[in-house]
Amino acid sequence: MSFRSKPPADSAPSGARPASASPGRRGAEAHGAIGHQHRDVSGGWLRPAVFGAMDGLVTNVSLIAGVGGARLSAHNIIVTGLAGLFAGAFSMAAGEFVSVSSQNELVAAEVAKERYELETNAAAEEAELAAMYRSRGVDAALAAEVARQVSRHPEEALGVHVREELGVDYQELPSPLTAAAASLLTFAAGALIPLLPYLFGFDSLAAAVILAAVVAFAGGGIVARVTARPFIRGAIRQLLLAALAAALTYGIGTAVAGHA
Repeated sequence: MSFRSKPPADSAPSGARPASASPGRRGAEAHGAIGHQHRDVSGGWLRPAVFGAMDGLVTNVSLIAGVGGARLSAHNIIVTGLAGLFAGAFSMAAGEFVSVSSQNELVAAEVAKERYELETNAAAEEAELAAMYRSRGVDAALAAEVARQVSRHPEEALGVHVREELGVDYQELPSPLTAAAASLLTFAAGALIPLLPYLFGFDSLAAAVILAAVVAFAGGGIVARVTARPFIRGAIRQLLLAALAAALTYGIGTAVAGHA
């Protein structure tokens, strides 16, 4: 287990090996020197961006398939598709903003509660922290010593408690504005794809569906690769979901037109 604050050399537990003699520490330092880095997974943009793009694509190709199945004119399909694009993009952005804001407010309330406990019941919180370390396999004496040293620094102790108890870093919460903007832009981009043939004067539902299918396949595969999963599995899954949604709405549109 790693900790942000390094214990002072003169306060190390009895019998502990000096830091300079620790192969593990030397390995960790060498590992860090190589430049091992992770992608940003807490910035608040990846999830809404991926969800927005795929949702925009599936939503609008389904909408276009539905009105296309009802044998509406190209003009009506364009109007319907643009309405779906803007309505969906604004709705997604508003939803993401409210969702992320509410989540952050909930975390802030819990952080305030934890801060109060650290200020008014420090000994119990230190014992709780030591118990957390023991539960993760740290020896009792070392767990107590680490908890004592971490608890010397209130903000550091607060961060550790929040991460251990809530599973979040309260100083790196996602931005509601970033999530909303990512969702709006990517939903609009995805929703625009099946509209492109009509916007360029090509009145063909088949062309719109094929274009959407190609993008769904590629998008699903790219998302899979970004998350270290097989390209083909993610691509086929996204293609099947988009095809199912478009087929169902096309069938509904055809049935409604037949009974009109």
